[in-house]
Amino acid sequence: MAKSSIFYTCQACGWHSKKWLGRCGGCGEWDSLVEECEQPEAAVSGFRHAAFPGEKPRPLSKIDLTEEARTITGIEEFDRVLGGGIVKGSAVLIGGPPGIGKSTLLLQVCHAMGKNGRTPLYITGEESLVQVKLRADRLGIDSDRILLGVETSLENILGHIEAQRPSLVVIDSIQMISKAGLPSAPGTLPQVSQCANELVFAAKATGSAVFIVGHVTKQGMLAGPRVLEHMADTVLYFEGEKAQPFRVLRAVKNRFGPTDEVAIFEMRAGGLSPVEDLSRLFLSSVNAKTSGTAVISAMEGTRPLLLEVQALVTRTNFGTPERRVSGVDRNRVSMLIAVLEKRLGLQLGNQDVFVNAVGGVRVDEPAADMGIAMSIVSSFREKPIPSGVVLLGEVGLAGEVRTISYVGTRLREAARHGFKKAIIPAGGSKESGDVGDIELIEVSSLSEAVEHLWG
Repeated sequence: MAKSSIFYTCQACGWHSKKWLGRCGGCGEWDSLVEECEQPEAAVSGFRHAAFPGEKPRPLSKIDLTEEARTITGIEEFDRVLGGGIVKGSAVLIGGPPGIGKSTLLLQVCHAMGKNGRTPLYITGEESLVQVKLRADRLGIDSDRILLGVETSLENILGHIEAQRPSLVVIDSIQMISKAGLPSAPGTLPQVSQCANELVFAAKATGSAVFIVGHVTKQGMLAGPRVLEHMADTVLYFEGEKAQPFRVLRAVKNRFGPTDEVAIFEMRAGGLSPVEDLSRLFLSSVNAKTSGTAVISAMEGTRPLLLEVQALVTRTNFGTPERRVSGVDRNRVSMLIAVLEKRLGLQLGNQDVFVNAVGGVRVDEPAADMGIAMSIVSSFREKPIPSGVVLLGEVGLAGEVRTISYVGTRLREAARHGFKKAIIPAGGSKESGDVGDIELIEVSSLSEAVEHLWG
């Protein structure tokens, strides 16, 4: 019998080494190399050959689009992120932090599919059937069409898929599944890669859409090898703050639709509810009489979102002033503070500055620069920004206000919510088109914006 060789594999990127190293030579991750034993390749299932039976190449014009027919779940937000529904035989990878609501979302999707006459199969390796049933009762789900199973063996799962031929298969989660013949423990790189590979082939061979739940790392990336994302047709991230009720479902890869769509849900006692007008919720508590408050229009995918940005500027009690942010980029705020000091003459060197995006939303786009800068000026001067004003624009190091994308979309959203005035970059009105009954004030610098706001 041949002696098996020992090697070390990075659990973050899959890089191999003949000896153990403290730091991965591929991705630079520390303490990520795990000992593996090279074994003969495990047998593969028959799905691999059935998925792609070796058809002859066909002309593009002769391919029938019904082969990729979509199934509408009825959850409009969910369907939009997928590009219009679930594609038959697709493999979808969904990741998110623990407790964010991945299992809840997919159980609700199974319920919606069941109501449409479909038969979903929900396989869990982390909970018992009783625990899943308790969650279903809490969500008000009781359906004879939803098939539940507790299984961690890949071979048994593939057998269930072959026997039942369900419209939808949920695997919760891939880190708990193991394939016989592989010496590695469940959740390790060889197991995750092999199991995901077999499940993808099973989806193609049977026509069942397979949703694979994956864990995420501390950095917010999907745990396991990067090849896991390459194998899937669609990769979704389910994000949000546990202290806030709102959740964002975002597509970062989609072979059957756009990747700039997002779905927004609100976590309630009865489960996740789609939110169609999130701007109204965020603007309900805006106090125009308080200094340091500004309203901006951010983009979540292709959807505009009006939200409040708050700044608090106060004299520091220490030698070095504090710069604290929540929901915005700290480096971006530091740059804006430097620009305000240099171009507008604000003395912020002895002031603590705190900036917060209300509602737990993360705003990373440069279009928020104008709102953040004006909220800092407002708090420093103790002068509230006039009510009914929305602020748009990127700020450069010279204090200039630069143009942004989706100007018209942002302005129409502001007009729909009753805003009467918008301060935008110079030339923005030409790109915006018809934006309704809202006055557009074009500025080319921060000093012009300050002049229009406070005179």
